[in-house]
Amino acid sequence: MPELPEVETVRRGLEPRVLNKTIQAITVHYLPMIRPLSLDVFKARLIGKTIAAMRRRGKYLVFDLSDIILLVHLRMEGKFYLGDETTPKMTHEHIRYTFTDGSVLIYHDVRKFGTHTIKEVDALETTHPFINLGYEPSDIRLTATYLKNKLKTDRKIKTVLLDQSIILGLGNIYVDEVLFCAKIRPTTRAKRVSLKKCRSIIACSQKVISKAIQLGGSSIRSYTDSLGISGLFQNELNVHMREGELCYTCQTPIKKIKVNGRGTYYCSKCQQY
Repeated sequence: MPELPEVETVRRGLEPRVLNKTIQAITVHYLPMIRPLSLDVFKARLIGKTIAAMRRRGKYLVFDLSDIILLVHLRMEGKFYLGDETTPKMTHEHIRYTFTDGSVLIYHDVRKFGTHTIKEVDALETTHPFINLGYEPSDIRLTATYLKNKLKTDRKIKTVLLDQSIILGLGNIYVDEVLFCAKIRPTTRAKRVSLKKCRSIIACSQKVISKAIQLGGSSIRSYTDSLGISGLFQNELNVHMREGELCYTCQTPIKKIKVNGRGTYYCSKCQQY
């Protein structure tokens, strides 16, 4: 599943190619993917609108269209492709946005889990799904004190860090890497994590996410960015997907366990806390 760095890579790839383009027509092949479900309303709200900017909030892509926004969640395998009016319909193509200059933006999704939702421009921070989201690693409001207060729970630290209402944008891959960086075992109870370790989690989150964005995300399994470019961060992974391989730091074999059903990788020697 695309995580924060992958979605940011998509945004950076798309923005210069769709900025200031005006939507002329929309073709939807799979109605459950759009919100509202009424195709007539969806088209009426978007056709004639110009993409003024592109942003990202967590794992959501945000297309700014003056008085409204279009929120896109890629879910498991959603991708965007660019083409023109002569581009034939692709297998697993579900939505096509045609612009006045003849170019097209194609949404492709093998599993059909992605969503395209219209919201009012002032609704980004005040309505579902954004109202309960936490702070991103780069947000100055994400402090050790804030995090320590959120960790007053008996849940395992990995489970807590996957909770998007606490730190936004850390998915399974990146939580494993952050916990290795911070030298915390993923099964440690959150309430046992000290203020000092909270500082380490924040610093490591910033370091890992920043590096992943620089490298275009992780090309694990089927993920590539919107232009078909594979990320390179998978070459930087210290523990994730490295079961049985030797830790780069201490040469101890990396272990794999399950934490709340999620495959979890860690070094038993480096991560003793």
